[in-house]
Amino acid sequence: MSLATTILPHLPYLRRFARCLTGRQDAGDAYVTATLEALVANPSIFPPAMAARAALYQVFLSVWTAQSIETAAPDGAPDEAEPISRRLDAITPVARQAFLLVAVEGFTETEAATILGCSTQRLMSDLDLAGQELARQVATDILIIEDEPLIAMDLEAVVIALGHTVGAVARTRTEAVEAFLRIRPGLVLADVQLADGSSGLDAVQDILGDTDVPVIFVTAHPEQVLTGLRPEPTFLIQKPFSHETVKAVISQALFFDIKASQSATV
Repeated sequence: MSLATTILPHLPYLRRFARCLTGRQDAGDAYVTATLEALVANPSIFPPAMAARAALYQVFLSVWTAQSIETAAPDGAPDEAEPISRRLDAITPVARQAFLLVAVEGFTETEAATILGCSTQRLMSDLDLAGQELARQVATDILIIEDEPLIAMDLEAVVIALGHTVGAVARTRTEAVEAFLRIRPGLVLADVQLADGSSGLDAVQDILGDTDVPVIFVTAHPEQVLTGLRPEPTFLIQKPFSHETVKAVISQALFFDIKASQSATV
């Protein structure tokens, strides 16, 4: 089996991880592209003794550590700060990588330690550190866009457990826009397929027309969303989800939103 065939099924999930790690779609995709270029230039860097998905993530993180990639700001203007890898270094340490590998990507602690090249004991320490950091979030109102009542209730429970408030639950694109305008939430959790047959992506595009708020999409088929054919989400949760995954992604999304707000006021 060729290397391209081996890694292809894992690329949508690597893109999800990269975006969650960097906090931006363009930056995450830039690092995934750099990883693929590195593998094409030197296929021997792909660890043959590891499971394919873990090996791909290990190569990605080696590229993340070694390279400094320039990206444009979200509005298309040149970024005023340092290259994104260096600028985010202080807020995305190994502890954060460990947290995302375990809580979002579903690797075991042993697998995550192997990917990061550290001991399991060190990984556990990093997970504790990241958990404490991510827990220090500013409470906010959250809009849930979900047409399945049981899933909506499950998401509500996680949101409340994190100390946030559920401002509203919407089942359709129209309800979502009306609820957003009414409560002005600090974060949106959105299903991709809604009760009226519309897409959660379309609902969020309506919402983000004149404002900027972090959005997390929830879908059973992330590979159908991360196609490169239309605007794609930065933060993505796969169904069925664990409560820990939802907590991790909500905290990560709010973390970058808070950092962006702080940077804008400096």
